[in-house]
Parts: sequence; C-alpha cells; structure tokens
Amino acid sequence: MAFVETVLQIPSMVTFLGAVLFLLAVYILSFGSSSTEHGINPPGPRPLPLLGNMLIMDLKRPYRTLCELSKKYGPVFMVHFGPKKVIVLAGYKTVKDALVNQAEDFGDRDITPLFHVLNQGHGILLANGDSWKEMRRFALTNLKDFGMGKKGSEEKISEEITYLIKEFKKHEGNALDTSKPVTFAVSNIISAIVFGSRFEYTDPLFIGMVNRAKENVRLMGSASIQIYNMFPWLGPWIKNLMLIKKNIVDWKTEVMEIVRGLKETLNPQMCRGFVDSFLVRKQTLEESGNTDSLYHDDNLVFSVTNLFVAGTDTTGNTLCWGLLLMAKYPHIQDKVQEEITRVIGSRQPLVEDRKNLPYTNAVIHETQRFANIVPMSIPHTTSRDITFQGYFIKKGTCVIPLLTSVLHDEGEWESPHTFNPAHFLDEQGRFIKKEAFMAFSAGRRVCLGESLARMELFLFFTSLLQRFHFSPPPGVTEDDLDLTPAVGFTLGPLPHQLCAPSTFSPLVPVLRSRG
Repeated sequence: MAFVETVLQIPSMVTFLGAVLFLLAVYILSFGSSSTEHGINPPGPRPLPLLGNMLIMDLKRPYRTLCELSKKYGPVFMVHFGPKKVIVLAGYKTVKDALVNQAEDFGDRDITPLFHVLNQGHGILLANGDSWKEMRRFALTNLKDFGMGKKGSEEKISEEITYLIKEFKKHEGNALDTSKPVTFAVSNIISAIVFGSRFEYTDPLFIGMVNRAKENVRLMGSASIQIYNMFPWLGPWIKNLMLIKKNIVDWKTEVMEIVRGLKETLNPQMCRGFVDSFLVRKQTLEESGNTDSLYHDDNLVFSVTNLFVAGTDTTGNTLCWGLLLMAKYPHIQDKVQEEITRVIGSRQPLVEDRKNLPYTNAVIHETQRFANIVPMSIPHTTSRDITFQGYFIKKGTCVIPLLTSVLHDEGEWESPHTFNPAHFLDEQGRFIKKEAFMAFSAGRRVCLGESLARMELFLFFTSLLQRFHFSPPPGVTEDDLDLTPAVGFTLGPLPHQLCAPSTFSPLVPVLRSRG
C-alpha cells in the first residue's frame, strides 16, 4: 500500500520540481539581463539564486568587498544582498553627483529589516516621509536654539573638558582605556543639549545608556545581522538580533524615565533642552485639539535615541582614533603640541583658535578621513525611477554611497591609505578645505550635528594634546599599535590602552629629540 501511495505521489513531485526549476531559470535569466525596457542596468557580479552575491561578500567588513568590486565594475554597479538588488556608488565624483546634484532622487532612507526594528518608522535617522521631514526640521531648529555650533555649545564643551581631564589625571600616567572617559565626555555634550543637563560618569543610568548604544552599533555590523537583513525570516534564530531588541526595550524604558522627570518639572517659558521643547509642542497641539500630530511619544523616544547615539558614537570614536594615531606617530604629535603651545599657551583653547592652528586642524581632518568612521554611509533609496550616469535605477532601489571610496579616492588624495595631515595643507602650511572630505556625508541626509561635531573634535582634541602626551603602554612599541578597525556599523579602534602622563609643565608638551 505504501508503495502504491509513493507511485501516486510521483507526478505531483515531478510537477513541483519542474515548477522550482522553471522559477530558478526565470530568476537566473532576469538577473543575467543587462537591460530592461526602461534602460541599461548597472554592471555587477552574477548573483546566485536567492543567495545573490552573499558568498563573495566579507559580511563583517562588506565595504572592503564593495571597494574591490568597484575596481572591476566601475563607479556605479549592482550587487545582490541575498535576493535584494543594491546599487553601489563609488568615488568622489559619483557620490557627489548623486547626493548633491540629484539630492531629491537619492534622498530617501532605505529601511532595512533591522532599521525597522530599531526605529519602527519614527525618529530622525531611520525614517522617511512627512514624519522624517518634520522631526528633522524640529531637531535642527531646536538644537540650534540650544547652542549647537554656537557659543552655548562651546561653553558646555569647555566645562566637560575639565571633568575629562580629571579622569585622565586619576591614572597618573599609567595605562588606561581612553575610550570610556572620552565616550562619556562626548555623550554628555549631546545629553546637555537634549535633556538639559549632563550626567556624572558614575551614574548607573548614564553608563547603561552609553553601553547599550555602543553595543547596538557594534552588533549592527555583525555578520549575523547582515544575514538577517537579507533573510528576515531567520530573525528568531539570530542571537545578536535578540540582544539588539532587548537593548531597545531597555533604552526606551530609560529614556521615558528621564522624560517623566523632565515633564514633572517642565516650565514652558524656560525650556532646558530638546525634550522640553518637544513636550511643550506636544502639549500645545493636544490643547488645540490636534489628534493627528506627529509629536507623539514614539517620535520623541526615537528622536532622542537617534540624537544620543549619533552624538556619542561617531565623535567619540573619532577622538579615540585621534589619540591612538598620536601615540602611533609621535613626530606628528610633537608638531601638534608645539603649535598649540606657541599659539595658545596655557589658556583654555577656544573655537576661534582654529584659524591659527592650521596643522592641528589638518590633523583632526586627516583623522576623520583616515578613520573612515561610517564607510558605507547609511543606505539610501531612490525616490523615483531615474537614469543615473547612463544606467536605469528603479524607484525604491537601495543605494549605498560608499563613503570609504570617497575618503580614500586615489584621484583626490595623494596617499589615500596612509595617515598624512599634508592632505589638508598647502605648500605654505596653511589649512585647505577639500571637497572630497565627506566624513559627514552630503545632501539631504547630511549629518545634522556636523557643526557640533566639528566644535567638539577641535576643543576636546586640542585640550587633551595641550595637557597630556600619549604613548603606548610599557612593553608595547609604536609599531605594535594596531590600526585595524573593530567590526561594527561604525568603525572604532580595536580595544587598546595608552599612557597619558601630564606634560612637564601643566600645559607645555613633552618634546623629545629625534635622531
């Protein structure tokens, strides 16, 4: 009887297998076609059914694979992340053409499965449409009102510098992990603007928020999360996704705890920060009977989260790279410290000093270029069907502006793969701006905290180099210091320690003879 049932099932099995083979054939033929009825598709490596180009990708550092592919396929090419088509833009001229010259066409955010988990369509960073436009506009207006990029921010940063210097001095020149105090200091600047006050470095709530933010950024760059974005149905079996979700829940709880405290002491006539302004706007709209307002709790929580994470991670990582690079290249550190001593002396550095510190300014910019913090930007998507540089790109297609290919463009930088402050100096040693410096991206999605980040980088870096000399810990040579970036959505240095003794005079650098 079982044999008869098996025989009877054979026709249906053959039909099923035939259907599968037919679909695979259609799939392969459609991917193999270089043109559509609308125009020519960008070139790229031939994908496998369902897997796409996954097998040739370095899932921990996909930007490296994409850079190699750009050498073969050119500045506009197509790859497949699993079944998903992705257009990659490589090189300064191409990325600028898309993000600046055709800003509207390339201005939407690609909402990956992970991004939906992170923000659920709310907030500033990972959203589109009217909600994104309103939240970004409101954030820009209020961050400026609370001093972003102005004297008010400078005062906040100068105050925070005193706390950071105390943390460094506690170690009395012995080896320390610079990332913790630096990250806390940077995070306190955005906290003061968003919440209206700073936190103590020992505050458990603050430590938890910072640690969860850093862990989520690290997990977002893991191979398992790249696989989840390709095949979201695998989510229940991906441990890193579960950790990210738990961190989000804890984060929302912590933020709402702070918001409740601010709401209890809210004075509409005297807003202390972004949260206060949001609460006042929300209250005003509710009193006017507006029930469809975009000013709801989800947009508040996720906007605060976006500002906190973005304002902590990239600037903190850049400063940590800066200190590591000074220890790696002491001759550059000596030149920075000589310039600071000659121009500023013993007083607190000010933003207006930047124009008189061309070498120091060049070192900071070169740190941003070399560190390449956000190598693949945050993915965009096309807002309509377009033809770009001769290729047809369908509306809603994911686009990756490969920022690492801009910051390391061999046609724009003399020695793109080495740390060279001369990239930002002319023959007379004057600082020069470079158009290919896209560390903050460009266009509609350019970093809204750029002016604040520039101010922080200059004041923190200059103040630390004014007071400390950075070197490898005992038993470690300058050559031993590893410049390989850690795995993550953004690229920070690998865990390391540095010695940071105070200079002989409180504000005079240690200058050592060479020879």
